[in-house]
Amino acid sequence: MIGIVNYGAGNIFSLTSALKRLNIAYGMVNTAEELENYSHIIIPGVGHAGSAMNKLQQTGLVEPIKQLKKPVLGICVGMQLLTQHSEEGDAQMMNIFPLHTRLFDKENNIKIPHMGWNNVHLKNNPLFKDVDNQAQFYFVHSYFIEYNPTFDLATVDYGVQFSAAIQKDNFYGVQFHPEKSGAAGERLLLNFSTLKH
Repeated sequence: MIGIVNYGAGNIFSLTSALKRLNIAYGMVNTAEELENYSHIIIPGVGHAGSAMNKLQQTGLVEPIKQLKKPVLGICVGMQLLTQHSEEGDAQMMNIFPLHTRLFDKENNIKIPHMGWNNVHLKNNPLFKDVDNQAQFYFVHSYFIEYNPTFDLATVDYGVQFSAAIQKDNFYGVQFHPEKSGAAGERLLLNFSTLKH
């Protein structure tokens, strides 16, 4: 069963709607003790990374999440929380991945935020099992995770190459919104719900 970290900075409704469509059981995680009730954990997130990190720290869940050995998935700002530092609010994140979250450069002649459907170059990983390599995913973000081949699972080119998905051990992150990405996104959520670690 999936536990959704409920810290007041996530778009819970879209995510829970997708899980219901997939018949994936879920519940809300409000305390460290409740992390034990679930086999898989999702950290959702929308809005400002610095503010989201403050909210997460106030729950007392940061250290317990970092100690988890079960599969954990950060979505959008939830992914950025897994990095070392975000330029959004000049804030220290959870530092699970030694990566930085950076602001897109307007000088690259791109629209900010990066918003809408985008092709994603997928690597072979159980998270993307049976997801078409031509699949598109839905993005809404002004900040991106710097590319690092050690952790990269999927890349996007948008003025700069950045990581659309990352993995380190049992921790995964996706910059796009799988819950808003149609069949490909739902397949990813289904795959995550069956990951073993």
